[in-house]
Amino acid sequence: MDLLIQQLINGLSLGALYALIAVGYTVVYGIVQLINFAHGEVFMMGAFGSYTTWMLMGSPTNLSIGVALGLVLPAMILGGVLVSVGTALLMERFAYRPLRNAPRLAPLISAIGLSIGLQEAVRLFYGQIPGFPDSRRAIPFPVIEGLTGRSIQVGGVTIQHSAIFTLGALLICAALLWWFVNKTRMGRAMQATSQDADTARLMGINVDKAIATAFAVGAALAAVAGVAHGLRYNNIDFQMGFMAGMKAFTAAVLGGIGNINGAVVGGLVLGIVEAMATTYIPGQFGSSAWKDVWAFAILILVLVFRPQGLLGAKVVDRA
Repeated sequence: MDLLIQQLINGLSLGALYALIAVGYTVVYGIVQLINFAHGEVFMMGAFGSYTTWMLMGSPTNLSIGVALGLVLPAMILGGVLVSVGTALLMERFAYRPLRNAPRLAPLISAIGLSIGLQEAVRLFYGQIPGFPDSRRAIPFPVIEGLTGRSIQVGGVTIQHSAIFTLGALLICAALLWWFVNKTRMGRAMQATSQDADTARLMGINVDKAIATAFAVGAALAAVAGVAHGLRYNNIDFQMGFMAGMKAFTAAVLGGIGNINGAVVGGLVLGIVEAMATTYIPGQFGSSAWKDVWAFAILILVLVFRPQGLLGAKVVDRA
């Protein structure tokens, strides 16, 4: 029983990480029907932005828990959010907006180019900084007192503080996102744009601003996920966004692409499935090396048998 609970907790924390990234896919798709395959690199940029913020603060170490959690960590999250949001807004303005009315293949190719370009830009940029770790390898993430390497023991179950941070970040971000989408003027403008952009424009809504806001919101959550990834795995690298982005896309499809609640549910389900598969599937097929295989097998099954996802996106018939 302890093993089952342990893997459930591990799966939930991993799924929360996927869910934070998946929301960015689903928010953008819900408005412009665009799969932003460069979103994984926005997540990566957030992680490097938070690391750079820590460096600009003087690479503080051996701090008290209060200073680490009350000052350093919020500053790192803010730095990561600014970098991710800035990257996403530039992508939307110069790579996607000009292609908004182009054939669907054009923005897809643009996204792939952006993904590769951002990876190489980060590798080359950070590789030229004197004293910076080799960007071709995993870079150790800053130690945050009170989170890094700390855990709570409950019976035979170990709960990492980083897992608590990731789950807490998902709950807070999901609550803030629900409030923003449903209770603010811009949130309602985003909903109107997702239903019918042309009619929304006729009603006086700035559609371009609503779409840019969707990119910014998704990027902010991806930046939080980037910090959570660093705390969970204790390192970051310039290629981290590719696989994480693919897993998050799988989570978005699993929950129902275009449905925010579905993205959260899909991420949690995917994380639990990965954790359980590596433990309870016998033989070599249950090893950790096979977790990616099972994740993408789920994507194929969902696309074949329930393409609308577990919750399904709301579809509006347009006259």
